[in-house]
Amino acid sequence: MSKKSKDAGRTGHDGYFARMSAALKEQGLLRPTLVIDEDRLEKNTATMLSHLPPGMACRIVVKSLPSLPLIQHTMKLTGTNHLMLFDLSFLGSVARDVPEADILFGKPMPAALAARFYDEFQGGAFNPESQVQWLIDTPQRLREYAALAETRDLHLKVNIEIDIGLHRGGISKPEDLSALLNEIDANPRLTFSGLMGYDAHVAKMPGILRGHSLKKSRQLYQAMRAVAEQHYPDRKNELTFNTAGSPTYQFHNDLTGGTEVAVGSGLVKPLDFDCDTLADHVPACFIATPVLKVEQKTKIPGIESLTGLTAFFNRKTAKAFFIYGGNWQAQPVSPSGLQTNKLYGRSSNEEMLNGSRKTALEVDDLVFLRPTQSEAVFLQFGDIAVYKEGKITQFWPVFQQDSPKLRPKTAPPAPPDSPPSNPKAQ
Repeated sequence: MSKKSKDAGRTGHDGYFARMSAALKEQGLLRPTLVIDEDRLEKNTATMLSHLPPGMACRIVVKSLPSLPLIQHTMKLTGTNHLMLFDLSFLGSVARDVPEADILFGKPMPAALAARFYDEFQGGAFNPESQVQWLIDTPQRLREYAALAETRDLHLKVNIEIDIGLHRGGISKPEDLSALLNEIDANPRLTFSGLMGYDAHVAKMPGILRGHSLKKSRQLYQAMRAVAEQHYPDRKNELTFNTAGSPTYQFHNDLTGGTEVAVGSGLVKPLDFDCDTLADHVPACFIATPVLKVEQKTKIPGIESLTGLTAFFNRKTAKAFFIYGGNWQAQPVSPSGLQTNKLYGRSSNEEMLNGSRKTALEVDDLVFLRPTQSEAVFLQFGDIAVYKEGKITQFWPVFQQDSPKLRPKTAPPAPPDSPPSNPKAQ
């Protein structure tokens, strides 16, 4: 059979997605819904822990698992209280609800935003001065945090970002690190807490370049760590030496570089993490959304006369299914063979997916997609539906990106029809 006439469509969901579909329908979830398979999440977590050498800690990446119950469940599974944050608006929620958390920021925060956090912080069991490590990437940012500590009467822990090959900022020379450490020592309000070196580039290197890149990255991390340990010989066992990410954590099979790895996305494995370094992890997150309309022929506005011709050359475009929502950072996975139509275009309201004539989808049937990433996509659907042993067992709320405690720093202007406040103006 020729490639043109080959029809690779399948009739419907396989057993896994058929069971998940039934569980969602049982709950009446005929709307776009983010689903996490808790059994698979637990499997991935166990797989991650099995790869860590003795003494290697893990730090859970909150941006990749942006739900407080999801974070708390993962902390329980891993036995860690170490979290990595990338969004300052999450810090208030974590401080309130996870007061035992040890927090390292994974990217530098503008000092003005950090100042606002301290202005808004409500207190409680969480102590930000001892439980938050602010990431510093330049001498200028260090001085800004020093000024923050002085003006707010604070003591701050600062972690230094080092560039070990990704070239996204940070200190790249041991002598520059030494200079920063001397500057920290000169300020009694600042305490050096460790290093953060991200090596995501290594997993993307092909063939022999990967081994060379990994070796170079580890050597630079070791050199930076040696500077820090020689500078603070009495504190070297309490310093944080953070490295890796989900695609590279398995490369760190000893403690000669970092002493902890950051992992998040690998525990739910969105589509962008289908890489050889995570081959033993399984997809654990999906978007489910219902079919709203079914068209037996795909018609493109303005070129309706070509409908039969386009279906002949690509049998996967024969039928059109309009779904609830769409245009997410995601790809359809079930039923197999579904695809978006570049000629028709994308829609966030009723996206059209194409399938072959064998695709057995009717109105109100569910379509499943895999997010390409978790950090942005998870926040778009409201509460996460937790799927376990064939049932939806609970719902996990996601973080809100805007803290409800934030208020304008100055009073809003008076309404136009209000009388002037200055008597002389009357």
